[in-house]
Amino acid sequence: MADRLKEIKSRTAIAKLNDVPTSPRKMRLVADIIRGQEVNHALDILKYSKKEPATRLSKLVRSAIANWESKNEDNRKELENGNVYIQTIMVDEGRTLKRIRTAPQGRAARIRKRSNHVTIVLGVKNQPVKEA
Repeated sequence: MADRLKEIKSRTAIAKLNDVPTSPRKMRLVADIIRGQEVNHALDILKYSKKEPATRLSKLVRSAIANWESKNEDNRKELENGNVYIQTIMVDEGRTLKRIRTAPQGRAARIRKRSNHVTIVLGVKNQPVKEA
């Protein structure tokens, strides 16, 4: 059991991005587009996206690819063949900075500046073994 978990951890790569100054809702819109995609295809999608969080996510995907390459130096062909994909991508709510803006009639209004945390896990597609 422990050996199997070690092998699974060695095949996956994780990259995290904390305290991104974008609301989680806006980041999830972009993250949903690339969830489950092959990494090179996901980078192409993010490159041509007009959304602002796409640039941050593309940098994070490149970091996850570098982490995967350092863990799997002997399996670099998997990346070239298109077998490495985004297994999970999670966008969690980060801290909220609370600011005050003046409002009419001497009142004060709250402004919430939201942030988020993004976690990407890369995995390798299991290919069926062909019998001769």
